[in-house]
Amino acid sequence: MPFALYVLALAVFAQGTSEFMLSGLLPDLARDTGVPVGTAGTLTSAFAAGMIVGAPLMAVLARRWPRRRALLLFLSAFLAVHVAGALTSSFAVLLVTRVVAALANAGFLAVAVAAAVSMVRPDAKGRATATLLGGVTLACVAGVPAGALLGHLWGWRAAFWAVALVSAPALVAIMTSVPDEPSPRTGVRPELRVLRRPGVLLVLGVGALVNGATFCAFTYLAPLVTGVAGFGDAWVPALLAVFGLGSSAGVAASGRLADTRPRTVLAGGGVALAAGWAALAAFADVPAAVVPLVFAQGALGFGVGSTLIARALYAAADAPTLAGAFATAALNVGAAAGPVLGGLAVDGGLGYRAPVWLSAGLAAAALAVGVPLVRGAVSGARRDAVPCSTCSASGCDACVCVST
Repeated sequence: MPFALYVLALAVFAQGTSEFMLSGLLPDLARDTGVPVGTAGTLTSAFAAGMIVGAPLMAVLARRWPRRRALLLFLSAFLAVHVAGALTSSFAVLLVTRVVAALANAGFLAVAVAAAVSMVRPDAKGRATATLLGGVTLACVAGVPAGALLGHLWGWRAAFWAVALVSAPALVAIMTSVPDEPSPRTGVRPELRVLRRPGVLLVLGVGALVNGATFCAFTYLAPLVTGVAGFGDAWVPALLAVFGLGSSAGVAASGRLADTRPRTVLAGGGVALAAGWAALAAFADVPAAVVPLVFAQGALGFGVGSTLIARALYAAADAPTLAGAFATAALNVGAAAGPVLGGLAVDGGLGYRAPVWLSAGLAAAALAVGVPLVRGAVSGARRDAVPCSTCSASGCDACVCVST
């Protein structure tokens, strides 16, 4: 993989850390800004909403600029608002900085996905996507716990400063390593027409369901392992790290398979994902079962999700910027809706197993909706390995369009 791709992954690591780090900082942040903890929690919702709305809007805006310029502008804005957030004592200002940070993050990720796949061979989109998303999984493993530790030692502002400091070297490296490719010559409408293809819409819908399942359970993992499995509070960071390690392993494995055996990943991974969430819900009171299941579900959730992003890029190869943007938006729809559904179940008195059962249901729904993708894993071997006229993927198991 080109060095520039790892530079982009570093920036994505900083952005992923920022997106998830507030979960460990809310009590101190709420006290310092003079708002209830529940109100402080809206900062996370604001970020998710900004990602959903911002991904397509910022991608359309960025089409006017060369990719390197767009990446620099988005990352500079992201860095600047974290400095502003670290300096303010006003919750209103902090809320605005989170929305702006989400918009910048969404724009950067949309352009970065398009830039990443343009740096590699046409049949290596899956590996490029996995390398880029490795920054997100690394944020889950190291960035978020480190942010919580910094917040514990020096206050929540230290985590904001740390994100800004990590973004700075990525900003410099992008200037020197990312090719300064011109903006696309085509208009927005041709790309939007591409995104109406059934194969593209199918992948985006399945991606939203899979990510909804992942974050429905992950959001309530801490009370599950303490209140049901019987682990002490000190075990929570370790189990979150186990989930993060699983997600890293899943993305790494899917990066090698997403280009060559995508339907196998989606079929086998989809079944295992639904079964795994059901198993975790059923055996949540058995500590010996919880640890391996948490690792496995992290691997399966992020592995299948990463493969779906690669499939969206293959299916919309002639709309690379907006395909990446809508894939980002679809995943964030799931990331926003999943925790809300889980919260309704918990607040309704159904207990902490309920979000995990919901995750099993969402994963099963993704499997049902994605039947054309899964069917291709079985019937694909009987097709001739010819390039697809819709997405240009070569090989019967490298295309999502033939079944749709």
